[in-house]
Amino acid sequence: MITTAFPYLTILLFIASMLVFLEAKSKAKFFEYLPAIVILYFTVMTLSTLEIWTKTDEINATYKAFKSNLLPAMIFLMLLQSDIRKIFKLGKKILLTFFLASVSISLGFIVMFTLMNGFFEAESWKAFGALSGSWMGGTGNMVAIQSALELPDSKMGYVLLIDSIDYAIWVMILLALVPFAKQFNAWTKADGSILETLGSTLDNEKEKKAINFPSLFMMLGLALMVSLIAQSIAPLLPTTSFLTNTTWIVIFATFTGIGFGMTPLSKEASAEPLANIMLYLIVALIASRANFAELSQAPLYIVAGFMIILIHASIMIIFAKLFKLDLFSLGVASLANIGGVASAPILAGAYNKALIPIGVLMAMMGYIVGTFMGLGVSQVLRGIIAI
Repeated sequence: MITTAFPYLTILLFIASMLVFLEAKSKAKFFEYLPAIVILYFTVMTLSTLEIWTKTDEINATYKAFKSNLLPAMIFLMLLQSDIRKIFKLGKKILLTFFLASVSISLGFIVMFTLMNGFFEAESWKAFGALSGSWMGGTGNMVAIQSALELPDSKMGYVLLIDSIDYAIWVMILLALVPFAKQFNAWTKADGSILETLGSTLDNEKEKKAINFPSLFMMLGLALMVSLIAQSIAPLLPTTSFLTNTTWIVIFATFTGIGFGMTPLSKEASAEPLANIMLYLIVALIASRANFAELSQAPLYIVAGFMIILIHASIMIIFAKLFKLDLFSLGVASLANIGGVASAPILAGAYNKALIPIGVLMAMMGYIVGTFMGLGVSQVLRGIIAI
């Protein structure tokens, strides 16, 4: 049984690194439907359930220090890769379709929770709030909201469960619909020709500099300094039941990342691997406090996830008919929200390789807005509880 910090952290890092390595080197389809970060959560959660480590004062202090200090640094590095000026090149119609997807997902959460909140536990709004951050951005947004709402780590199992099972089925459905794009576009009377021109003019990742030691080291120092400044400034700002100290830290790191993303630093490729390392460690830390015995309502949460997707898809189809939107834009906008950069480019490439940059940029947009929209949805869900 582990009672000290070093073996505790070492095991978490070892499991995370091995899973990432296997996902990168393996050609198994398994990882396409169950990403390494989801496997990581449930693997570490299993070890926690078996009580491989105990919550000693040393382990508790290590957990708190690493999670609270790495979170702002991770958010900064994640958003550093999102140059908002490139996103604006997508054009009004693509951007409006993206926000249509975001708003319809938000409405899906609100309608579902209005109908079903009586079946869930008292603080379930926090779990769905964290999930909304993931489904309008990515895992990093989800972790940011989880910290801002102070959602217990034990309840994150529900979030990851929905995020893996429901998401995987939605990806398969959208990929299966690709051959029917012409029929769908004919039904909505959409003109998809502009996408070909747009895809060929957008720049993917070619401008990024190569990863090197000075760049990697500089990015690490800068990200940790942003974390230090965020945590120093946050206690000086006014707080409410919504704007807590942690929420201010998340907001500061988010705006700083967006700001630096418009500088030459956005071309430094070192930000992405560093952000991912921090993200995997944070997810492993969260999982290390969870327990399978606490997931008694898992089937109900999975059903709720499918209801959210059904509402989202219905709204998207209605607006596609009204505003003559094509299936490519709808599908990629949906996955840019729900799946993020891991799946939106894959769906875009299934239509045409030249359209992959559109999927990347739309997913980057999700990183920027996901935290703020997720926090907004969280407060609406909280209000529903109070009614």
